[in-house]
Amino acid sequence: MGKRVAIVQSSYIPWKGYFDLINGVDEFILLDDVQYSRADWRNRNRIKTPEGTAWLTIPVKVKGRYYQQIRDVEVSDRKWPNRHWKSICSNYAKAPCFEAARTLLHGLYAECGEETHLSRINFRFLRAIADLLDIGTPITWSTDYGSEASGRTERLVHLCSQAGASEYLSGPAAKAYLNENLFRQEGIRVCWMDYGGYPAYDQMFSPPFIHEVSIIDLILNEGPEGAKACMLSFPPASVSRKGGDLR
Repeated sequence: MGKRVAIVQSSYIPWKGYFDLINGVDEFILLDDVQYSRADWRNRNRIKTPEGTAWLTIPVKVKGRYYQQIRDVEVSDRKWPNRHWKSICSNYAKAPCFEAARTLLHGLYAECGEETHLSRINFRFLRAIADLLDIGTPITWSTDYGSEASGRTERLVHLCSQAGASEYLSGPAAKAYLNENLFRQEGIRVCWMDYGGYPAYDQMFSPPFIHEVSIIDLILNEGPEGAKACMLSFPPASVSRKGGDLR
């Protein structure tokens, strides 16, 4: 069998589609040595509240650092974990699976308070949540390989080749710029994620129901097994709707 790889910039507590992408590949590479983009998903995400959605944002140092790479981005205020945890508690304390998840999430936020760099924080959350969902895909870094390719697609192709990939799985937004011919020239097949089939779940503060919020929302409302039942990369027969062990 061939090896399927995805290459994506790290995000803070991303939505369920991000974890579907992780679960759909044999190796998930965090593209960490590219320029950090402000007002993006690298350091923030949304949760549900009675007033609508609210941003949880990790404060980072950006002044005078316009061309810094993601891996170099530093946290500017080490008290952010307390603020985020309080916000989650105040909005999800009555969620069906909050109590079961409390110890796990509180411990994760406490640990991340010791981290100085955004990439390491994102990695901790990605690995912990993936493990909770029984997603064992290795999560690696682009810097583990290194690449001198300069073009956007060329760099992805080079990383895939170094990782021994025969398939590259991408989110649909990349269709706007990805040159599939460059992958074909290296014998790599491009596959596309389709996020159009997600079912609704019992989401607090709905309507309106919103798919594009942090995976935390799904886990606190449905538990890990219920969360997997709401994701596209898990066979329906392998999961049940509610509950599950939050290790």
